Amino acid sequence: MNTEDRYAEFPPPPSLALWVKVIWTYACPEPSDTIQRIAPDGCPELILDVGAPYEEEGPDGVWRLQPRALFAGQMTRPIAIRPVGPVELVAVRFHPDGARDWLGAALSTATDQRLSMVERLKGVVAPAGDPEAQAKAMTDRLEALRVEEGWSLDATVRVEIEAMMADEPAPDRSPSEQRALQRQFLNRVGVSPRMLRSVMRFRRVFDHALEPSDESSGWLEAGLGAGYFDQPQMARDFRRFLGCTATAWAREQVELARAIASQTYKPAPPHLA
Repeated sequence: MNTEDRYAEFPPPPSLALWVKVIWTYACPEPSDTIQRIAPDGCPELILDVGAPYEEEGPDGVWRLQPRALFAGQMTRPIAIRPVGPVELVAVRFHPDGARDWLGAALSTATDQRLSMVERLKGVVAPAGDPEAQAKAMTDRLEALRVEEGWSLDATVRVEIEAMMADEPAPDRSPSEQRALQRQFLNRVGVSPRMLRSVMRFRRVFDHALEPSDESSGWLEAGLGAGYFDQPQMARDFRRFLGCTATAWAREQVELARAIASQTYKPAPPHLA
């Protein structure tokens, strides 16, 4: 029996590339019972558990089992999850604005939510131990729905997101255009442009922290490289998005920080939602 962890990524087919960023699979036959802290990453995800679903800690401190098939909307705060058995899953990582038509509702209705997709994925067979077949099962369902439902994108929203990803200023817009963009972001992305830009800046901290350099690779230098003005500004986002300080994060979650830098939402090994 294979007891090694397994992680694999698959590019989406060209027909889905406008909506889907990557399909990934993960398996861990013997997971530890460590609580994993997941931070916002700017991308909604569709996750199907082939193995045992995770438990998630609710706002009331009670741990509840997640649905076997779930949609994780945009996140504005961290969550905590833990495995309850052998882990094996396949997930679709959407572009920030790519999941609106999959969900069939404004993405703001899924913000900070994990919604059951058991019915929406009914009939999808993701064979255990076969990452390629798991990825194909998910893309086949999405492709069928894309054709059937006529998925689309909002060009203005996508231009704004591309500017954020390139760490470029937003295009100049009139007040009325900016208000319209805010409405479209809540519909197509689930959060405001300002919130998404903050999340992307926060994620860049981990990229900079892991860059090879002859200089100090401390969190302050990483934060400045990611676009923060100073340490207090970065510290506020660490508390908001991770619930702890950068120092505590580095000390207690070194491997999690490395996984965050890979820009994947996989719940294990710990990363971030």
